[in-house]
Amino acid sequence: MTTAPTSFNPLPAQDDLAQIQRDLRFHPTINPLPKTLTLAQIEQFNRDGYLKGIRIFSQQEADANRAYFDELLAMVVAAGGDSYSISTAHAKYGKVWDLITERRIVAVVRDLLGENVIGWGSHFFCKMPGDGKVVAWHQDASYWPLTPSKAVTVWLAIDDADIANACMKFIPGWHHYGHLTYKLTEDSGANVLNQEVENAEGIGQPVYDELKAGEISIHSDLLLHGSEANLSTRRRCGLTLRYTPADVVAGMDWSQKGVVVSGLPVEHWANRARPETE
Repeated sequence: MTTAPTSFNPLPAQDDLAQIQRDLRFHPTINPLPKTLTLAQIEQFNRDGYLKGIRIFSQQEADANRAYFDELLAMVVAAGGDSYSISTAHAKYGKVWDLITERRIVAVVRDLLGENVIGWGSHFFCKMPGDGKVVAWHQDASYWPLTPSKAVTVWLAIDDADIANACMKFIPGWHHYGHLTYKLTEDSGANVLNQEVENAEGIGQPVYDELKAGEISIHSDLLLHGSEANLSTRRRCGLTLRYTPADVVAGMDWSQKGVVVSGLPVEHWANRARPETE
């Protein structure tokens, strides 16, 4: 690795998003013949909005992923960034491009989204030991200029993630209620993002997304989720990989982030080549 990432703000302006007409309804998976997932898992995803604890990488592979991220993080911090700065990483680093196109991950996503799939987002969410920042309750779809709302996030555990070091948490089933009202928290230094759906704990009982390194979870872009502050002595790093069916339309030139991970290229989405930078 030789090149530090250019700065990138993953959060589009709310005024810009408001100009885009979006279909913010959950579109359930209809797949009577999944190849990797089970029918029970398809049913659970449709009902609850997530799947978790899916083993992708062996322990040796997970260790290699962690060693790669350790080196990348050190480089980013040396260049003035922080542990949340590494975004759209598949467009900058060959190893992350390899992860967003990883056939074992894509096989899971394809069972949920269909044969023609675009990988378009990759962002390391790394909570350092004692990190006081939370990720407030939110829906991914609030941030993304995509329509209709069919995208999913794969959360790949780089480190073991558990309640003690602030793993992600979901409110099951709330992807069925469309786009929820939120408040902006741009003046709050304690929130990694800039939105918060208030009183989520009163909506439903959270489920904690505890994962071992090398496992993934996957959730709908409308699922309510967040994470608490990491007050432990252990780091908690995950790589979010974002996917959408190729028929989804992206505004604000976000289509330029695309990589065809399954199926044939389509006119609307770019198909980025693997970066040479490591």
